[in-house]
Amino acid sequence: MAKKDKGNTKSELKLENKLIDIIKDEKTAFISGLVLLLFSSFLLLSMISYIFTWKTDNIEWISIFSSSNITVDNWGGKLGAAISNKFIYLWFGLPSFTFVFLFIVVGLHLIGLKFFKLNRLLKLSILGVAWVSVLLGLLDNSLSNQEFLLGGSYGYFISKWLVSFLGNFGTVLILAVILFTFIIITFNSAYIAIKTFIGLIKKEEAIINDNITDEVKTDENTEPKVTENDLEIVNNIEEEDSIKNTDTTETQNNIEIELKNNTTEKTIVKEEEETKDETIIEDLEVTNTTSNDDSLSAEEIEKITEEQEEEKEFIVERNEGDEVNEKDILTTPEGDFDPTLDLSFYKMPSPDFLEEHQSGNSVVTTEELNANKDKIIKTLEDYKIKVDKIKATIGPTITLYEIVPARGVRISKIRNLEDDIALSLAALGIRIIAPMPGRGTVGIEVPNEKPEIVSMKKVILSKTFQETKFDLPVVLGKTISNETYIFDLAKAPHMLVAGATGQGKSVGINAILTSLLYKKHPAQLKFVLIDPKMVELSIYSKIEKHYLAKLPDEEEPIITDVKKVIHTLNSLAVEMDDRYMLLKAVDARNIKEYNAKFIKRQLNPNKGHKFLPYIVLVIDEFADLIMTAGKEIETPIARIAQKARAIGIHMIVATQRPSTNIITGIIKANFPARMAFKVSSMIDSRTILDSPGANNLIGRGDLLITDNNELVRVQCAFVDTPEVARITKHISEQQGYPTAFLLPDVDEAGESGLGDIDLKQRDQIFDDAARLVVGSQQGSTSSIQRKFSIGYNRAGRIMDQLEAAGIVGPFEGSKARKVLYPDEYSLEQYLNSMN
Repeated sequence: MAKKDKGNTKSELKLENKLIDIIKDEKTAFISGLVLLLFSSFLLLSMISYIFTWKTDNIEWISIFSSSNITVDNWGGKLGAAISNKFIYLWFGLPSFTFVFLFIVVGLHLIGLKFFKLNRLLKLSILGVAWVSVLLGLLDNSLSNQEFLLGGSYGYFISKWLVSFLGNFGTVLILAVILFTFIIITFNSAYIAIKTFIGLIKKEEAIINDNITDEVKTDENTEPKVTENDLEIVNNIEEEDSIKNTDTTETQNNIEIELKNNTTEKTIVKEEEETKDETIIEDLEVTNTTSNDDSLSAEEIEKITEEQEEEKEFIVERNEGDEVNEKDILTTPEGDFDPTLDLSFYKMPSPDFLEEHQSGNSVVTTEELNANKDKIIKTLEDYKIKVDKIKATIGPTITLYEIVPARGVRISKIRNLEDDIALSLAALGIRIIAPMPGRGTVGIEVPNEKPEIVSMKKVILSKTFQETKFDLPVVLGKTISNETYIFDLAKAPHMLVAGATGQGKSVGINAILTSLLYKKHPAQLKFVLIDPKMVELSIYSKIEKHYLAKLPDEEEPIITDVKKVIHTLNSLAVEMDDRYMLLKAVDARNIKEYNAKFIKRQLNPNKGHKFLPYIVLVIDEFADLIMTAGKEIETPIARIAQKARAIGIHMIVATQRPSTNIITGIIKANFPARMAFKVSSMIDSRTILDSPGANNLIGRGDLLITDNNELVRVQCAFVDTPEVARITKHISEQQGYPTAFLLPDVDEAGESGLGDIDLKQRDQIFDDAARLVVGSQQGSTSSIQRKFSIGYNRAGRIMDQLEAAGIVGPFEGSKARKVLYPDEYSLEQYLNSMN
């Protein structure tokens, strides 16, 4: 019963999704608009006719169905007479013609002709109809007109009640008050004119206010003249040499401590400015331990986004859901091709979907700085190492103490004291950098007593991220110096993510995906998500029709089955080869040059050319795939990693088992960008980063990342699951593509023909595999793979041999092959004859 209930639930969800797609479809809106326009014409003719034929056509709604003997003179027949009687006699009288106008406007809006703002027009019409109907009803009461009611039954009875309650004068007065209140609230110019007439505002002020009002209305209703440059997306294609871009306006809190004698110490506090001046004071004082934030407010970001969307809407002049016909691109006279026009009304997620995570009082106090400084000096002095100067740089979770040792001190002696300093400071983990690259100092990284949580919202709103021109910008978090850390995945070009369980690896992947969702349009980026654990990336299944790519016959957008993973990787390899053929045909070196030519309409879609989106492959648990499939997984990944950079396919591979049998030499050689969270041993750190350090991290998002062969310590931005859910929900509720981005279909049994198979060189377990297939009456490659614990390629070759031997039928897509032998007895006879 439970399975049936689940099946029913899935079918109901699919039906519901289909209905939503039909409702959102542009063709449905167009048909609805035409139907509404035809109904408006019918209603207009019927209501006009009713004015002249109301005495004979005053019939009830039910009568048109219950009696066939009724005849009417109305131009709309019995239906038109009944509807007109409802609107004019029973409801609002002559003001009911306003509804005909409303239906016409809505119908034109649905087919794409937008002359009025529907919200404003709807309010004006409904209030106007009600008010005029009561006014005409008052006239009907005064004239004692009981036959044809100008204001309808509604106006007649409301006005009659008002007259009995307030009298004629009171009723007129209340109607006048309602009218003036409505005019003042709706029309600002009328409000200014009344105040000017009374004398509350001078004429000059009234003219200025009126001009401001007219400018606002002009901005709302007039189509702006937008140039092609105005439509350039912030994250357009531009070359940048550096992978990391930092906030130059952020203030680093640097404290220098000068030691003159062993017994007498003076502290120097310095805020790093352009002049690099030093101010010497006697006591160490820290007033601000966080950087001056350069974040843009959420309102500013939303305003910029809305302006860009409005500009795009005015220039495109298309309905929601319109699709570009690539065959007509070369003949379209509108200039450059814009791939985002397929989803021209798509809106990027708002920063409001993210939360400001606070960790309470996370300020590094002066007492903590002085205490750590004294302990470091004392520990070094115990080993006869003198220090000339100490400078402290405070970060969100780590404080970097840079020491300048006295002349003649060997750096190796300080490096060997890592554990001793950690013991004296009683800290979670100490990391010594000896020497600091390009600084001439030795760095000692000490965790703060009260670490700060770096929220994803803060780094998303930073100027660094908002103004970046990277092709695939990823904002990770904050560095030790409180700078926003951002890198370009397109230049990485592939990333290896590793770390022990529970140290922030999944949050890091979510931060990467969230960064890309906030910057790239669905037409510019596609994800292939592989999740053997089945739970980590499932939250992104909602954006299947916007951002995800999958195989044509695949139902689930997130790939979890190992067999389908191999098929998907082989399909990506085919996609890579196809893209290289497109680049070769037009003499383009990379995807940027190719897309630039396509945008300039220099390539003919009729010859197979198309706009190529970036594809990001994310594998959440690589170790499980390697343990299951081994070389069959490693080989296509290595091949894609070696070649796919130029054609826009990039990989992010994550694992919680950073051992040498998982992260092999081939994988490391093709993944130059590495990101390591806390690991348990130095060996694991060397496996990931080729250097120690990851074993001394403090966890909870603390990571090391390679940046141009230099290790950078970053506190990963925290993004919670509900935040990601709000982002994916916002995207899924918008108009999407009909299906996910379809990868090339590859025959899972391989491309070699059966004519090449020599049955004299059968596999060693061919007979056992044949018995398994016939015994279970199911020809499945995966069952052979599981039963005999072999790789998928070998199981596929055995299945080809079984087909060539006539034991199973041909490949039939996702269905299992037909077994051609009914029982094991007949099979044994055939096998004996073969042997």
